[in-house]
This record gives sequence, structure tokens and C-alpha cells, in this order.
Amino acid sequence: MSEFWENVFVRTAANYSVVILCIIVFLAVFELVTKYRNWEEIKNGNLAVAMATGGKIFGVANIFRFSIMQHDSLLTVISWGVFGFFLLLIGYFIFEFLTPKFNIDKEIENDNRAVGFIALVISVGLSYVIGAGIL
Repeated sequence: MSEFWENVFVRTAANYSVVILCIIVFLAVFELVTKYRNWEEIKNGNLAVAMATGGKIFGVANIFRFSIMQHDSLLTVISWGVFGFFLLLIGYFIFEFLTPKFNIDKEIENDNRAVGFIALVISVGLSYVIGAGIL
């Protein structure tokens, strides 16, 4: 059975499947902490929400990329991915805290593309910093 899990195709498929599942779960968590409904807003053409959500997806995937590169165990990959996600989530709250003159969620919901773009860049940028710390 160990030969099965050592096969590069099996490991790639396993990593892929786990990351897809984690992204879905993490997006559901982001949906709970934001005041707007991501997929409803995207369906309605809200580009700011699409950029912010795309940044979150890229950020989570990038964290997992670093984790997969550093670890052989699927459980360890997941553990670092979950830890990285929570750091990314904390980054989102810090972004909100550092902008007291306006509400990030409300601006993104109102299709403020400048705020959506900054949210995207913050998610992507933090994912590189978080990923660099994965050992």
C-alpha cells in the first residue's frame, strides 16, 4: 500500500483533491465573516468582490503550494494549509482594522474596485509571506 501512496500521480491527485476541498471550506468560512454574499455578488457582476475572492483563492492555493513543496505527509500539508489560512484570515481582519475611515466589506459590496484590488493584493502578498515561513 505504501507504494501506492509513493506514486507521483497518486500523490498529485491526492494533493489536488485535498486543496480543492480546503479551498471550498475556507471560502465558506470567508463567506461567514464577510457581510456580503460572495457568489451572489459575483453573479451580479460585482468586480470588486470577484477580485477580493480571487485573491483569497490564490492566497490559499499559494499557501498550499509552499506546504506541498516542503512536506511529504498529506496530514502535514493540510495542517500547514489550515494554519496558513488562519493567518490569512487574521490579515483580512487587520486590513479592516487599519482602515477605520471606511468599512472594507461595505466598500467591496458596493463594487469599489480599488478596495477589491487592494484586498486581492493583500491576500496574494500575505500568502507569499506565510508560505515562506512554512518549514
